[in-house]
Amino acid sequence: MRTVILCGGRGTRAYPYTRAVPKPLLEVAGEPVLLHLLRIYADQGWTEFVLAAGAMSQQIEEFARQLPSSWSVEVIDTGDATATGSRIAKVRHLLDGTFFANYADGLADVDLARLLEFHRSHPGAATLTSVPLPSPYGTLDLDANDRVVDFHEKPQLDDHRINGGYFVFDERVFELWEGEDLEREILPALATAGELYHHRHAGFWRSLDTYKDALELAELASGPGDAPWRR
Repeated sequence: MRTVILCGGRGTRAYPYTRAVPKPLLEVAGEPVLLHLLRIYADQGWTEFVLAAGAMSQQIEEFARQLPSSWSVEVIDTGDATATGSRIAKVRHLLDGTFFANYADGLADVDLARLLEFHRSHPGAATLTSVPLPSPYGTLDLDANDRVVDFHEKPQLDDHRINGGYFVFDERVFELWEGEDLEREILPALATAGELYHHRHAGFWRSLDTYKDALELAELASGPGDAPWRR
């Protein structure tokens, strides 16, 4: 069972740090975020990867050559400006049956075996992992007299779920693949067709969207014990 990793974006929100390095290779605690992600899968027994590269794909290829020889890793240049859904479609020939897929910048302590078990328990062709919406702002607790009684710094908004990646797709999903953009076209079409389910994740999840995120992830990794995305 293979895992497709979307490694082709330009990383514009992390500019200028992505001017010379693709975002998947931005470092967290001295190692590329992509390596941290691959270890999440490998530590749980999933070591067959397809890296759907694009921007600065030669650097992704060089990175892949340094990975453990016990892993199976193929790098496919899917084009600089290709949309996320089309990147997956372009590596379809390497996929056989059910497969994982993920963004290159999302670190989480997802139990992949439980995720796969959930996927196989429902009739849909696709599963995404949903996570609580992380608020970029602090929130206030107010009483009936508009007095502030508490303040929460950037809380997780548990009543609002977002797409956290960590997908599972059956091969037949390509019969329903409509459009080029995974988030704006393909997933909504799957939802409309009743083929998309979500696996609720309550543990750690964080994406590296900006260089500030990389610094904050590095701080988490340098704390006591393992990094919070390691199971």
